[in-house]
Amino acid sequence: MMRRRTVVRAAAAGALLSVCVGLLAIAFSGGATATDSAAASTDAQAPGGAASFDPSRLARGEYLAKAADCAGCHTAPQGGAPYAGGLGMGSPFGTIVSSNITPDPQYGIGRYTYEEFERALREGVARGGKRLYPAMPYVSFSKLSDEDVHALYEYMLHGVAPIAKPTPRSDVAFPFNQRWALRFWQMVFVPSQPYVPRPQSDAKWNRGAYLVQGAGHCGACHTPRGMFYQESGLDESSSDYLVGGVNDHWFAPNLTGDMGSGLGRLTAADIAAFLKTGHGAGVVAYGSMVEQVEDSSQYLTDEDLHAIAHYLKSLPAQRPSGTYTGGADPARSSVNGNRVADSLSVGFNVYQSFCASCHHADGRGVPNAFPALAGNPSVIAEDTTSLIRLLIEGGNSPTTQSGPPRQSMPAFATTLADVEIAQVLTYIRGAWGNNAQPVTANDVATLRSELHK
Repeated sequence: MMRRRTVVRAAAAGALLSVCVGLLAIAFSGGATATDSAAASTDAQAPGGAASFDPSRLARGEYLAKAADCAGCHTAPQGGAPYAGGLGMGSPFGTIVSSNITPDPQYGIGRYTYEEFERALREGVARGGKRLYPAMPYVSFSKLSDEDVHALYEYMLHGVAPIAKPTPRSDVAFPFNQRWALRFWQMVFVPSQPYVPRPQSDAKWNRGAYLVQGAGHCGACHTPRGMFYQESGLDESSSDYLVGGVNDHWFAPNLTGDMGSGLGRLTAADIAAFLKTGHGAGVVAYGSMVEQVEDSSQYLTDEDLHAIAHYLKSLPAQRPSGTYTGGADPARSSVNGNRVADSLSVGFNVYQSFCASCHHADGRGVPNAFPALAGNPSVIAEDTTSLIRLLIEGGNSPTTQSGPPRQSMPAFATTLADVEIAQVLTYIRGAWGNNAQPVTANDVATLRSELHK
């Protein structure tokens, strides 16, 4: 599982719409600046006024901010102030810098009324009418309840320290810096009402659906994009919903019930444990999902974690890919035409030299330390972007309050040639009962070039 990010060129207006949606990183980018005209004070505009300040609603808003991982995008790396912006994210059209969403009245959102905050959060229209790029997942946030939007507003205005820090300019060239076209995109693709509970489903299922579709905005990464870069599905009624997608050179995997590359072989308890600690049933968080676990899901209550897992386990299998047969090596058997002995296989020998010490010769890994490769859904997924990137760049597991210590995987960019990376991944995807398509040296070379590694 992973969180948040080609554009199909159509007629001029359509192309502009799709590329605007592809800009991947700013939220509340229309926040107040030094040039804003004066506005009413925050306290006077807060729900109920300052006199009715509600600590319980403040706590609820803080919880929602964690569930939505607001700080994840709006905090600069290497010790940036929380919510003060400054995180630069690459997109196909330039670098977008996340904005300051602290209650600073000059550079943040301190002058936002509740109505302005609510419109930005649910509709993607900032104070003054500025259209926001859907890198801020307002498509998902549109499903938040009125009560939760009020709570989030109260927390952002009263529970976050104001930071007087201007947002650096984003580096996006014309015509991709034109936001007016987003009006039409938003008219078509942004839901018009909050989440409506399904009466045929129980309260636990509805709570999980609300979190996954709303604050958790899981579809922003795990749902593929359409021709205008919109999410292809917004809930379980779509066969495209949560079937996986490539974002910023990471593949966010299939979250449906597929028994191969999906969640079909994980229990609800496994999924809840994964969200809380980054570890579950031999699966370990990697890539940008590490930040999601560290900044967001580990802070959710056990009740909410199990509700999310309950909802995800209800999703039928979609887009099946790869298979796993425990205790067998079907893809490496002579039945499939593979008569090369392991000792003569480049992939096998690379694995024994560089991988087996952590993941073991049988691919079982080490519980709560190193992931299992045998039967791992990410290993047998159709898309190999994440596998290749992990070997090139390395990675690490999350650090959480209740999980095991962080473990790291070294980078092999300067150690292994493209063909060696391709061969070892091909071996892994066909060993111990895994059965998935091979990886080519061209696949590796292409991604290495895109990563400038």
